[in-house]
Amino acid sequence: MAMDMRKIRKLIELINETGIAEIEIREGEESVRITRESNRLAPTTVIAAPSPLQSTLPPTSNVPSTAPPQAAPEIASNDKYLVKAPMVGTVYLAPSPGAKKFVEVGQAVKIGDTLCLIEAMKMFNQIEADRTGTIKAILIETGVPVEFNQPLFVIE
Repeated sequence: MAMDMRKIRKLIELINETGIAEIEIREGEESVRITRESNRLAPTTVIAAPSPLQSTLPPTSNVPSTAPPQAAPEIASNDKYLVKAPMVGTVYLAPSPGAKKFVEVGQAVKIGDTLCLIEAMKMFNQIEADRTGTIKAILIETGVPVEFNQPLFVIE
């Protein structure tokens, strides 16, 4: 693939920052089209090669995951809600080392409260509560790489 992955990552970053729904760039016979799903998920990247086949590239991380995947807790009732990672990156539960965590189990949160930070491409992204409730479980630890759509918190 001749198209530079740094350019593609920069386009994804631009989409995340601006809220643009879709962007398509052409360089010669190659093109890249990045679209955002309407429910605030990370963008999807599709790269069109000169051949008729198209390949879909998931978001990538330069940090290999050494932690075993964690199973999502059983959701027995409709009043429990999983907050999932909107991107790949490294999670931080506090604004700085040694500082108080953004949230603790049992703490009440409202829409817009910061739950954690995810560092992706050397940028810190605030992950906010999109629902009012009480933190029932924290499913991740500080400094651990997370995958797209990985459960982070349970809010009830």
